[in-house]
Amino acid sequence: MPTQCEEIAALLPQVVDSDEPIDLPVRRHVESCLRCQAELARYRRMLRGLQLLRTQYLEPAPGLLAATLATITAAGERRAVTSVLTRRRLAYAGAVAGAVAAAGTTTVALVVARARRRTLPI
Repeated sequence: MPTQCEEIAALLPQVVDSDEPIDLPVRRHVESCLRCQAELARYRRMLRGLQLLRTQYLEPAPGLLAATLATITAAGERRAVTSVLTRRRLAYAGAVAGAVAAAGTTTVALVVARARRRTLPI
């Protein structure tokens, strides 16, 4: 019955969460299957625990808000510095690439000009 248990297990969260009655074949299977009964009990226990969490209020520790805001601010500042440095590196790399390209173009132009001078009749 593993296939039927897997199918029933997929239906159990809906069964526990809704107020609708359980279908007769599903109910009969759960009544006769210890594995599915245990799964249903786990879902019910989990739902009760989640409902308890809704009613509980935890008082944050003193200074927690300030510490959290300070951490967020520090992380933002680090990100800004990293971003500026990255932009500068890209600008430097672009300038170097441009200089290399310009030097390469000049070199090619000189080679072509010299080659033309040699081929011209004197």
